[in-house]
Amino acid sequence: MSSKKKVAILTAGGHAPCLSAAVGQLILHYTQQCPDWEIICYRSGYKGLLLGQHYVVTPEIRAAAGVLKNYGGSVIGNSRVKLTNVKDAVKRGLVKEGQNPLTVAAEQLQRDGIDILHTVGGDDTNTTAADLAAYLEQHNYQLNVIGLPKTIDNDIIPIRQSLGAVTAAEQGAKFFANVVTELGASARMLIVHEVMGRNCGWLTAATAQAYQQSLAGKQWVPGIGLAKERYSVHAVYIPEMALDIEAEAKRLRALMDRHGNINLFVSEGAGLDSIIAEMTARGATVDRDAFGHVRLDTINPGKWFAEQFAKMLGAEKTLVQKSGYFARSAPANAEDFKLIDTCVLKAVECAQAGVTGLIGHDEERGNELRAIEFPRIKGGKAFDTTQPWFQDLLKEIGQPITATVKVAH
Repeated sequence: MSSKKKVAILTAGGHAPCLSAAVGQLILHYTQQCPDWEIICYRSGYKGLLLGQHYVVTPEIRAAAGVLKNYGGSVIGNSRVKLTNVKDAVKRGLVKEGQNPLTVAAEQLQRDGIDILHTVGGDDTNTTAADLAAYLEQHNYQLNVIGLPKTIDNDIIPIRQSLGAVTAAEQGAKFFANVVTELGASARMLIVHEVMGRNCGWLTAATAQAYQQSLAGKQWVPGIGLAKERYSVHAVYIPEMALDIEAEAKRLRALMDRHGNINLFVSEGAGLDSIIAEMTARGATVDRDAFGHVRLDTINPGKWFAEQFAKMLGAEKTLVQKSGYFARSAPANAEDFKLIDTCVLKAVECAQAGVTGLIGHDEERGNELRAIEFPRIKGGKAFDTTQPWFQDLLKEIGQPITATVKVAH
């Protein structure tokens, strides 16, 4: 074992069902393997780092760290901060006018005596960590940065499976299982289930698959309206799919006439370019975050899709429901926790070996679990719509598979 070191942990970006579990498992495995290493957790991600706010992991916390896996969200707090966006950091009071956030963060890490920084987040979180590590190296301060891939979108290149995504799909399916019963609240009901996924449709597709699978175990009484066909998903719209709204409306109108309701699963990134163009044309402001991403909560893609289809389907009532916050804040399920623990063990191994990178199964290296070099990390990995399980889903719900297009990674 290497000499005594000091470890810092932070979580950043949006929530995912892996953050608290990852923090807890890092504490547990360090306590087991490197009991004399100090551990702190920066509060609210990079915000806490810039402000010098952290929790000290005491013996009492180490002893109770296993409890964290039972909670969703991040017990140590998140924030969306880009260390290279000086203007935003000044505006939010995280640094003073004239200060460089990278410098402030680096000096804080030096003051805290940090040797290893674990960042649990998506591509933005970990590329920001890479910027910080590069800056510190240029200033002769060696910091071992080891990231863990968090995003329910499952869209990090070249990570095979990001932490929290499987749980989010399962939870989104559970959410819709209650929402779908609103089909009986009105004749000719149109229900739009908006699922998170800015650039990647994996979560929407996986949520729809999980929901459809749940229907297989239910009992039905078709003669009184309790028919599987009414409760089923009728269409899945994701960013990677070409969509002919008029052709789809014709198909869905026939289903509406037959069953009296339609259920749509829509990725929040589906049709985004059309929505933004429409907003810009009417002079509306398109809000963006510190990373330049459109604030999707201000766009309401589900509402846009409901408005497009309602009249064409002859819907008497429409209902738009978003499962995002429900799904992303759940505790990790058993499958996700196994992946989290596996990645955390590799992260601790890399920390002891002095290896930097983002931990995950590397799709470009035969799915080997390794510390992937930060310069290779990118966001926005497209969902491969040609995968058999997704093609089977579209066949099951009767959606033309010819409407899908494979987008290159």
